[in-house]
Amino acid sequence: MKHMTLAEIAKACRGTYHGDGLLAAQEVSSVTIDSRKVQKGSLFIAIKGARVDGHDLIPQTVEAGALCALSEKNLGETAFPYIRVDSCRQALKDLAEHYRRSLDVKVVGISGSVGKTSTKEMIASVLSQKYCVLKTEGNFNNEVGLPLTVFNLREEHQVAVLEMGISDFGEMTRLARIARPDLCVITNIGCAHLEQLKNRDGILKAKTEMLAFMNPKGHIVFNGDDDKLSTFLPENGLRPVYFGLGEHCSFRAEHVEDQGLRGTDAEFVTPDSRFTAHISIPGSHMVHNAMAGTAVGRLLGLTDAEIRAGIEALVPLAGRNHLIETERFTIIDDCYNANPASMKASLDVLAKADTRTAAILGNMGELGENWKALHQEVGRYAAELGIHVLVCIGEMAEEIAEGARKVCKAQVSAGRDFGLESAAASDTESTAVYHYQTKADFLADAGALLKTGDSILVKASHMMEFPEIVEFLEKN
Repeated sequence: MKHMTLAEIAKACRGTYHGDGLLAAQEVSSVTIDSRKVQKGSLFIAIKGARVDGHDLIPQTVEAGALCALSEKNLGETAFPYIRVDSCRQALKDLAEHYRRSLDVKVVGISGSVGKTSTKEMIASVLSQKYCVLKTEGNFNNEVGLPLTVFNLREEHQVAVLEMGISDFGEMTRLARIARPDLCVITNIGCAHLEQLKNRDGILKAKTEMLAFMNPKGHIVFNGDDDKLSTFLPENGLRPVYFGLGEHCSFRAEHVEDQGLRGTDAEFVTPDSRFTAHISIPGSHMVHNAMAGTAVGRLLGLTDAEIRAGIEALVPLAGRNHLIETERFTIIDDCYNANPASMKASLDVLAKADTRTAAILGNMGELGENWKALHQEVGRYAAELGIHVLVCIGEMAEEIAEGARKVCKAQVSAGRDFGLESAAASDTESTAVYHYQTKADFLADAGALLKTGDSILVKASHMMEFPEIVEFLEKN
């Protein structure tokens, strides 16, 4: 990171410096909240977590080379300098905001109910063809992760692609105050985090808080196929740039050719050009991600050739629509997180397979009072797509199974040859529905349910820890 002095840090986070006055002019080399990542010259911020209080680790971080610590506690007389603050969490954000303002870097802020990470990866891949890019890693998209990502910016970075995730009103305001985006990208307004945001109008309001702290000469990039975003009028007077399939979108895709699990070919249309590109990651949503990448790329001065190269260079992340080929199975590892819209999108990808299909789905969290109906909706969708085997794991996921069973019963009543909870039924075009309370229960039966050659989707909310299932399938 670009160095900051201890005196500068104390001022930025409204703290009180304690220690040798001569040391106040020294610069820190990095900022961390993880005692294991302390390096020589680091600033250690003592965050109190659910299991560990960072304040208890301050002495060992100093021994490991930390120059200074931020503390909410009075540490008394110490042999090392520290900065006393009212709240280390707030100080982390204040310091990140100060650091961001000191950098001459373009920031692309990305949010949305579904597809934030895959869109972030696509945009970063595109922009990397021209610029030195820093992107959000892992799940560092919240009020702790975003500041830490900002601290990773170096003077050589020209663009930062920052994912911004929220679950309540006001969070985006706090994130945007740190990020100060030059380009604001919103992928869609779907049904996620409904416990706090209540409905799609609430989600729209919360997501668009980002615009209040953007560069007034910047750009707004919206999914023009989303009914909420396509009709939203920003208060800052900036006219959104739209990407999508509709004719009103300045950046759109035409002649889309689905290659199944091998990806998609498409022709991308800009206001003044056309070019073709292959997207290696399957799913229609990836076409929208590529259109978003095209829009951001052109707004930041990339050529069509550079944009095409970035689109075609993208590879999937583990847990994010990651296609894994084993001797027995084709696994779609999309188990990082889930909500109804992303579940349906992943089921659409699975349905493209030309083999027998199996979906292993788990609980979806933070859906509010309508969680039962939303889980059932996913089950109905899976059965209507004709997924051959549907495995539902977890207490809430029993509603996914129930939704699928209702469709199966209706199909039987209509005289169609669909089975219900029958292993034999999975050999036909019917949906065999199974429910298990735990992963262990399913794994004990997996050998009997799954067959060599199956294409298998694995997806649930992060809390379900479904990578364990992916690992099992890879080994078996």
